[in-house]
Amino acid sequence: MRQLPLENPGTADHRSAGRFLWWMAKGQWRTLVMGMVFGIIWMSAQAVMPAVIGRAIDDGVAAKNSAELLRYAGILFAIGLVQAVSGIMRHRFAVTNFLTAAYRTVQLIARQVVRLGGTLPRKVSTGEVVAIGNTDLSSLGQVMDVTARFAGAIVSFVLVSVILLQTSTTLGLLVLLGMPALMLLIGPLLAPLQRRSAVHRDLMGELSNTASDIVSGLRVLRGIGGEQVFLDRYRRESQRTRRAGVRVARVQSVLDALQVFLPGLFVVVVVWLGARYAVEGRISAGELVAFYGYAAFLLLPLRTATEYANKVIRARVAARRVCRVLALEPDLRPVPTPEPSPPVGSTLVDTRTGFSARPGLLTAVVSEQPDDSAHLADRLGLHTPEPDDEVRLGGVPLTRLDPSEVRTRVVVSDTGSSLFMGRLRDRLALADADDEAIALALHAASAEDVLEALEGGLEGEVAEKGRSFSGGQRQRLVLARALLTDPEILVLVEPTSAVDAHTESRIAARLREHRAGRTTVVTTSSPLMLDEADVVAFLVRDRVVATGTHRELLDTHPAYRATVTREAAMEEAR
Repeated sequence: MRQLPLENPGTADHRSAGRFLWWMAKGQWRTLVMGMVFGIIWMSAQAVMPAVIGRAIDDGVAAKNSAELLRYAGILFAIGLVQAVSGIMRHRFAVTNFLTAAYRTVQLIARQVVRLGGTLPRKVSTGEVVAIGNTDLSSLGQVMDVTARFAGAIVSFVLVSVILLQTSTTLGLLVLLGMPALMLLIGPLLAPLQRRSAVHRDLMGELSNTASDIVSGLRVLRGIGGEQVFLDRYRRESQRTRRAGVRVARVQSVLDALQVFLPGLFVVVVVWLGARYAVEGRISAGELVAFYGYAAFLLLPLRTATEYANKVIRARVAARRVCRVLALEPDLRPVPTPEPSPPVGSTLVDTRTGFSARPGLLTAVVSEQPDDSAHLADRLGLHTPEPDDEVRLGGVPLTRLDPSEVRTRVVVSDTGSSLFMGRLRDRLALADADDEAIALALHAASAEDVLEALEGGLEGEVAEKGRSFSGGQRQRLVLARALLTDPEILVLVEPTSAVDAHTESRIAARLREHRAGRTTVVTTSSPLMLDEADVVAFLVRDRVVATGTHRELLDTHPAYRATVTREAAMEEAR
């Protein structure tokens, strides 16, 4: 599937929404055309039925001609068969168009999510993405669905107008001019409906985001007694969303009512004029019945046209939201002419902080403020909002290398990493990995007990976000997953913050052994982990002020000793 062509990808205005809908239609034009063909045949078959019935009445019933009556009955039967077959095919293509549009949008969003990576949570809320899946997919699919019937409505309207003009110029002109006039009466409602729908859609995205936050933080909320506070917040936002929905429904209800009232009034006028012409002898009884049939039939094209306008409005609102996500750019963008790849085993350096990760060593980063060391980890992997040229691998800025190479050679696993729902084997081994490699990674992360406790072992199912595991179990599984990627440089952010001291000691020793000969960076202030590190860098206000082994810094640097021993005292208190 080709990338969506947008002239200005930084915006999601009406023009980009219209281009998106046009692009979607072009991508499935074959099924759209087939649906329109069968929609035209389906409605045209209904449109000519009143004419055949009128002729049957005049030439068969009124003339008492059984042969003509049977002939027209056969014609009606044939038209009915055509209508039935074309109606079935039209519906099949309508459903196909709906599903194709919906799932193509899913593919676009999924590919964009993968492309954005860690950029996505910083620029789009979870609720916004959820709302696209819950609401926008349906709106985009419905406009493709109704297109077939709308094409049939236009053609059948022209067909009926031509037939009426041949029978009665006055009635033909009434239909030909009256139908567009009715559409113009409904037109002023469409703009308010679009504005209110857009507001309602925004509020739905915010409400979904609030619900997602509450669900993900429910355990913490219960721990601090904050359930009622967030419940009240959700209630207020849901009521605001409900009121916005009611405002949409008010306009929608007027539109729906006019779809019934105006065509009904139109039918009354046409039948009244037809009846007067029949009394005056200007048209026959069969033509009067035909006129009534035309008037009743024209309800369908008119309602289809207004439905199409309504669906287009909702689809444009949905398309703007989708375009807003598709217009986002990742923080790490492709380099037109990337620099030659540094050799394997190059040193990773951050010139801003003075940090250096020498090849083949386990380097620990200690900071009084954990956010400072976490920010350094993000810088080393180019996961900051605005990457710069100050992080270099073998003297080459990471920003001048191909992004895929950077992501392959430098892997950052932070405390926000989570497990996806599905089979544990697939959640751990992101690439092909045999059971032996998985077992080694689980051993290094001291996670064998988690595997044994899970029913089915590697074939067992992981709950959403790994919620069936404790915090320590999830952290160890995430560490095992990071180890299975086996990158040249692995950056781990507080990988043992949620485990007990005995488990942490095992992980520290096994991590060093598992990553022997490869570059590993760990942000931590735990003495158990620091004691296994080859080099420790002490970070103060985004500057490395001291480096050495853990024991050396304890003896020579008071600020480092205060930071680490405070952590040790807390561990002893626990």
